Amino acid sequence: MLKVDVAVIGAGTAGLAAYRAAKARGGKAVIIEGGPYGTTCARVGCMPSKLLIAAAEASHAIDRAPGFGVHVEGTKRIDGRAVMDRVRRERDRFVGFVLEGVERIPEADRIRGDATFIDRNTLQVSGGPRISARSIVIATGSRPFVPPQLTGLGDRLVVNDDVFGWDDLPKSVAVFGPGVIGLELGQALARLGVRVVVLGRGGRVGPISDPVVKAAAIKAFAEDFGLDADAHVVRVERVGDEVEIEYTSRDGKAMTERFEYVLAATGRVPNVDRLEIGNAKLEIGPFGSPAFDRKTLQVGDTSVFIAGDAANDMPLLHEAADEGRIAGENAMRFPAVSPGLRRAPLGVVFSDPQIAVVGGGMAALAKGAFVTGGVSFEDQGRSRVMLRNRGHLSVYGDSADGRFLGAEMVGPDAEHIGHLLAWALQARMTVSQMLDMPFYHPVVEEGLRTALRDLDAKLREARKLAA
Repeated sequence: MLKVDVAVIGAGTAGLAAYRAAKARGGKAVIIEGGPYGTTCARVGCMPSKLLIAAAEASHAIDRAPGFGVHVEGTKRIDGRAVMDRVRRERDRFVGFVLEGVERIPEADRIRGDATFIDRNTLQVSGGPRISARSIVIATGSRPFVPPQLTGLGDRLVVNDDVFGWDDLPKSVAVFGPGVIGLELGQALARLGVRVVVLGRGGRVGPISDPVVKAAAIKAFAEDFGLDADAHVVRVERVGDEVEIEYTSRDGKAMTERFEYVLAATGRVPNVDRLEIGNAKLEIGPFGSPAFDRKTLQVGDTSVFIAGDAANDMPLLHEAADEGRIAGENAMRFPAVSPGLRRAPLGVVFSDPQIAVVGGGMAALAKGAFVTGGVSFEDQGRSRVMLRNRGHLSVYGDSADGRFLGAEMVGPDAEHIGHLLAWALQARMTVSQMLDMPFYHPVVEEGLRTALRDLDAKLREARKLAA
């Protein structure tokens, strides 16, 4: 029996942050990992996907050069093997940095094996010790979800984890799921010469909930690759080394197509189902993970905490790092837990045009309590200069006090504008205060100013009507 103050299950972003936070408060802590070291972000998420997207952007720059009067002689050639070699090589470099950090953890604190609960304060590690801990942090991450309709495709079925292991680019891919992963990888592959169709159900496009922004996104993406956000798939069948898909498009047209691969980008599920959570008698929340307090990361009133993708709350690296730190600190403080800093919600999709959602977007706001301002980027000055004039920005303000509430955007430089808006939201600025900030000329941010001016005028009108 190994006795510790804090036992952390999982050595990803959240787990490492939790372990370090517990150690920083003077605790005796261990970190348990049954799979390979290296975070999801570095191995199969953020970084390799951005490497593939960077290659796609280079290809697309050549394609759009004639719009500026710049012509490239000869035929563009994409070396799929060279593309994927760089993706894997640079991915391994990023993973190496993570591994170096793990190796700096004292060997006695690193326990290899799969952990299961014996009770709320006791874990059994497969092939390892039984651990008695004053507090336990669950940081086991998540894995891709594959719908039953796709499970019979054998090696013709891939998830995002598999894409970054390819030696070469395929000829064709059907992507199931126009969420963040599906949009990013689908568009990148299409720009690298792969025939791509992205199929969804119910009309969802990425994290967008604002109908005006969603319409602008669909219009923009349709220029690049096949996207049907509301297709009815009738049949998915393996035929030799291909997959045949029969579906009815959103406009009622019957389609039958064959692809070399099917990429399941249909969401992720938390890795909590193999922990024998029932032995800990923890209440399970609506999304399959133990129910917890978002500010303290505490599960009920127990000595168990949860962080990162395992919490199935906001599966983003910066959120996982924050959650891990809060969970690790409170695990050491238990039972005297306290709320930690939760930053203004910010999500970015690295498609082109990019998508940004601030404050949870329109879906997070109470109906009737907010006003919307907006701007189209089709005629925005700097965007038009760069031939990147696609998309729409919606900004939301509190109709009672004029405070900025959030935004949804598809458009150029959304990753940067999203940051500005998240800072304003966290600072609890009013829309008029935001308009007092400097806006240079000519920049894409002038489009943001236009949207804020529109919102400010509507807020003033709403207050007049209320008076």
